[in-house]
Amino acid sequence: MAPLIALITGTALARLVGLAGLSALDGWHPALRVGLALMFVITGIVHFVGVRRRDLIAMVPPRLPRPDLLVTVTGVLELVGAVGLLVPATARWAAAGLVLLMLAMFPANVSAARRRLTLAGRPVTPLGIRTVLQLVFVAAAVAVAVGP
Repeated sequence: MAPLIALITGTALARLVGLAGLSALDGWHPALRVGLALMFVITGIVHFVGVRRRDLIAMVPPRLPRPDLLVTVTGVLELVGAVGLLVPATARWAAAGLVLLMLAMFPANVSAARRRLTLAGRPVTPLGIRTVLQLVFVAAAVAVAVGP
């Protein structure tokens, strides 16, 4: 749920700052870019932090090679994408790349749910809920990629 909270809270706070007078955030589209960037900073950092990193490595489907490297690469891509979202000139491309990344990583969520893994000692999000969340995240990134 932390990514969803980051997306909603980051977007809302950025929009409020825009309404308060910061012209760069004047509108929902730039605010959504900030919310998505916050979400990807949080999820990207988790790829490098102790127990969470081990949990993410365990989520990689067993048939894929070098799960540690895959987790590192996806974490770097999430962080680079977050920065790209904050730069107006690269935001659309970053959002499109993050859509592709989310679609590529979704099978790991399916695998983790089917194998009944845990994250930080708690069961992974059930597949139905995770699918809905993934659709929200992808829709937000698509909105940035095709928006004004």
